Amino acid sequence: MILYPAIDLKDGACVRLLRGDMDKATVFGTDPAAQAAAFAAAGCDWLHLVDLNGAFAGTPVNAEAVEAILAAVTVPCQLGGGIRDMATIERWLTKGLARVILGTVAVENPDLVRSAARAFPGRVAVGIDARKGRVATKGWATETDIMATDLAQRFEDAGVAALIYTDIDRDGAMQGPNVAATAALARAVTIPVIASGGVSSLADLMALNATGVIAGAISGRALYDGALDLAQALAALKA
Repeated sequence: MILYPAIDLKDGACVRLLRGDMDKATVFGTDPAAQAAAFAAAGCDWLHLVDLNGAFAGTPVNAEAVEAILAAVTVPCQLGGGIRDMATIERWLTKGLARVILGTVAVENPDLVRSAARAFPGRVAVGIDARKGRVATKGWATETDIMATDLAQRFEDAGVAALIYTDIDRDGAMQGPNVAATAALARAVTIPVIASGGVSSLADLMALNATGVIAGAISGRALYDGALDLAQALAALKA
């Protein structure tokens, strides 16, 4: 299982939100590139980046910070937030991103996801953000009646590289991930599933890993707070 340290970007700074609320942002650093370099130095294999402003605006907002991160590290990076058309997908992938994450458009324009996955094999992921099992879009501000598993299964034959499943109620709350729901989703599809939201300790990581079906886990606040030591976690997962 791959551990993805998260760098969530708001107004150019590294922040963590509580359950996706932009008014409940804790700033952990004002130099995202330096934070990315620190994560890379600890030995991570991937970085998970989110343009929070972009998720609400529907277009990239923190592009300068993302480009600085890409210039600072050689580890592959995936990015979500405000990526809602083919031109933006192409622009990010040509700038050096390893993978784009499509969330809102996976609900509103699934044909775009399919087209992008065909055009860029292995470089398009789908972000599924859910509150009590139901998908939320537009920076989690809009709730739908679509169940997370139903949305995931729609892309079973699309060639997407991964599904990033976020339990919104757990995100940034340091209360542990929703292991059962994430594992159930992973068992319902053949696409690799990455867990996000609430991963706050080594025990949380090992619980996700022990399912045997979850391909990755994203952690943010716990790494910044020191509740999770990145080098120790990476070593534990490799062991």
